[in-house]
Amino acid sequence: MPVPQFLLDLLQLLFDLAVPAAFCTLAAAGVSLRHEGGTNFHIGGRTGKWILWTVVLLTIPQLLSWIAAQGITVPSASGSVGTSWLASMETILKNFVNQIIVAKLVPILAGYFVLKATLDGASGENPLGSIVAALFLMSLSATMQLLQGWNSGGQYATTDMLGSLWNYIVGQIMPAAAGLACVGAVINLVRHRPWTRMIFAAIGFLSVTGLLKLFQAMAA
Repeated sequence: MPVPQFLLDLLQLLFDLAVPAAFCTLAAAGVSLRHEGGTNFHIGGRTGKWILWTVVLLTIPQLLSWIAAQGITVPSASGSVGTSWLASMETILKNFVNQIIVAKLVPILAGYFVLKATLDGASGENPLGSIVAALFLMSLSATMQLLQGWNSGGQYATTDMLGSLWNYIVGQIMPAAAGLACVGAVINLVRHRPWTRMIFAAIGFLSVTGLLKLFQAMAA
């Protein structure tokens, strides 16, 4: 029995809205990052879950191809939405995400976190958490392009993207964080405040990959 055209159009609509939905989940990850501290995250917290959903949404076709390779019949997308009112709904939702959420709302949220960082600093609190969240939100489009560039296109694209994200964090973010930790250690030393933990944090940032290899060797 052939699949009704309406269901095929609805499936194609969901496929087409995957990337706009990924923008929303990535923005939610930035907001959750500030809620969890900005410079840290909770294991099983909302930041990690939103990022995982972002990766899943960006790799839905490849994930379905893996399911199809296991012998489960998966309806293929038709290529375009044939039903006119579904097509208009798709256009409206895409425009809403691109023109309102990404272009207008996300910069406002980033500005709010910049204001929060200023208020944190004025009240004697650490403004770094709000600054990190603001930077995350202001680089939302670039982050999305980076994630899409990591899509291998194969059946294991979801795990490949997560692996590429891990390598980027370890190879790019951690060395920068280590440099900031060293700068913070120097500032604290000049101000006669505790600085040794920042040095150990910098060493830990630079040795994340080595520590992972060590744990893997111990577990083998």
